[in-house]
Amino acid sequence: MRLSGRDIRCVRGGREVFAALDFEASSGEALAITGPNGAGKTSLLRLIAGLLTVAAGSISLEGGEAELSLPEQTHYLGHRDALKPALSVSENLTFWRDFLGGETSDPAASLAAVGLDHAARLPAAYLSAGQRRRLSVARLLAVRRPVWLLDEPTNALDTSGQSLFAGLMQDHLAHGGLIVAATHAPLGLPARELRIGGAS
Repeated sequence: MRLSGRDIRCVRGGREVFAALDFEASSGEALAITGPNGAGKTSLLRLIAGLLTVAAGSISLEGGEAELSLPEQTHYLGHRDALKPALSVSENLTFWRDFLGGETSDPAASLAAVGLDHAARLPAAYLSAGQRRRLSVARLLAVRRPVWLLDEPTNALDTSGQSLFAGLMQDHLAHGGLIVAATHAPLGLPARELRIGGAS
């Protein structure tokens, strides 16, 4: 499986964010997107996820599920954690599992994998920032998709949380997945780097 972009141009709010950008990542690889604030790291992830429209160029996935679109084969983990405060931790994860569909796993197992099984019945409103991030990471495990798009993935995680997430990312890569991550911090695993220039 290979994810690639060719001669991509991104325009937001009438302003060109970047142009003539190429990238490539294959199964078992992590690609770290780096660069100053405002350079377009998040925009590139959102283009791949189908949340923004490519102004020019193309993005494609070779070797994936032929009947599924690229966005249907990706998980987009934004820098903000999407959860409903009034729902319990378990209910939040079950919602995302049912919404995303596809090959699913037991929510309890996903929560245990990120160290949140003890908080399954707790309203999400009571979670710390790091626990909210762990819940978002559990969403990656609840529904299997080969492409992980991660925006500042270790944001709010403590040292043990970062180590745990690094292990989950390594396991994802070992099973043929690929990762594209916009980050200012080390991912905790080997990764090729794509630097995007631009204004800070």
